[in-house]
Amino acid sequence: MYAENKIAEIEQFAKNVRIATLNEFASRGFGHLGGSMSMVEIISVLYMDELKHNPQEPRWVNRDRLVCSKGHCGPSLYSALALRGFFPMEMLQTLNQNGTNLPSHCDMQKTPGIDFTTGSLGQGLSVASGAAYALKLKGLDNRVFCIVGDGELQEGQNWEAIMNIANKKIDNLVLFVDFNKMQLDGPLEAINDLAGLDKKFEAFNWNVENIDGHDICEIKRSIESAKACEGKPTVIICNTLKGKGVNWAENEWNHHVPVTEELAEQAITALNA
Repeated sequence: MYAENKIAEIEQFAKNVRIATLNEFASRGFGHLGGSMSMVEIISVLYMDELKHNPQEPRWVNRDRLVCSKGHCGPSLYSALALRGFFPMEMLQTLNQNGTNLPSHCDMQKTPGIDFTTGSLGQGLSVASGAAYALKLKGLDNRVFCIVGDGELQEGQNWEAIMNIANKKIDNLVLFVDFNKMQLDGPLEAINDLAGLDKKFEAFNWNVENIDGHDICEIKRSIESAKACEGKPTVIICNTLKGKGVNWAENEWNHHVPVTEELAEQAITALNA
């Protein structure tokens, strides 16, 4: 699916996103680390290969759209945007500071490259469905990609959107579920389990891909499957590890964690090793 040099390029980008995000959090002293790290490979494939975008013209009409519904995990998306040239890298050090253009949750009015304001969990997929349907009505071939958290899928609004998207055959929408199986208060299964998630989507008439969400080639293959599937939307259930790539935070359910400069440096050293 990918040549070896392309795999290496995207893997390096993903590492750079993690390093930039760690430094970003260290500048503030805390943040939503786990979920930011678990979606890094998804956004790396999108911004290094798949997403039509223009850093010099963030509102370019022919761009694809990305809705990061789990808006509290915007910091890793900010890192990807900065690395792609949407704004200077130095701006990452202003995360969640007074007067910043990088708030703790994604805000389309503040951050170049953010297409939709998100963070009130459960709403992003509805926004994505409207954007994708509008593109279809206009006869445009742009796609809308949406990333939701697994805990977020416990909210009913998502399932109304899932039903409507399939009913309207909005096949230019691709939904990624960051299935790291952890949420604010602990393991997903202990709070409100989503067992049989793939079967749930199949029952709602979606095309379903169930993959390793940190495998770049699997992400690429599943996007190609989505493109080839006409008349059905596609959900890509990405089995991920919360805190992926941060040696002291992997598989920890803590939602909002302290990140000192020392801890960030420890993780960056491990990543570079």
